[in-house]
Amino acid sequence: MMKYEQLEYIYEPSGNPKARTMLLLHGTGGDEKDLLSLAAYFGSGFNILSLRGNVSENGMPRFFRRVAMGIFDEQDLEFRSCEMVEFIKKLSLRHHFDSSKIVALGYSNGANMAGAVLTLSPDFLEGAILFRPMRPFKKKGPLPDKTATPVFITTGTHDPTIRADDTENYIKLLSNSGFDVTHFNLDAGHNLTQDDIDLASGWFKRLNDYD
Repeated sequence: MMKYEQLEYIYEPSGNPKARTMLLLHGTGGDEKDLLSLAAYFGSGFNILSLRGNVSENGMPRFFRRVAMGIFDEQDLEFRSCEMVEFIKKLSLRHHFDSSKIVALGYSNGANMAGAVLTLSPDFLEGAILFRPMRPFKKKGPLPDKTATPVFITTGTHDPTIRADDTENYIKLLSNSGFDVTHFNLDAGHNLTQDDIDLASGWFKRLNDYD
């Protein structure tokens, strides 16, 4: 039986124990430093927690294994998402941040990891920003979300790795499960653009305005 492991991470505290924490989850081949530069676009006053995936694919860090391009090892995905949630809960005690006020920002593989957490533990994240996500589980749907957790999604019209109808079905699945989904389909490929960042930062700042 596999045991939970620690993840490499960077934690930057805001100095406010009641602050929200932005959880950064990189794409394939990235690491815990990869998305730190994005955080500046989202304002200030929040903690930053950036993780490195525990799986290696030909030397490239990932958050979970895949069988082939676009085909996930769903058993490993479930294990790794639970591993990450437990790790974050322990970190919240070590670094004294509120584990009920976490907003994930994930790109590609990291977005799929955040999506798995939304599916398996819908009440864990206070919100999620998913750049270029895919549905994490083919047959497993999200548990009902009772708090209308806000989820921001951007996809690219020229992204060769994600089918448009799969995205539509994923968004419907989240919405029907109670999530408050905001979706933009951009004139882009799989890579992030400034439009992704601008739209997401605006969404995040409005989320803060509702506090």
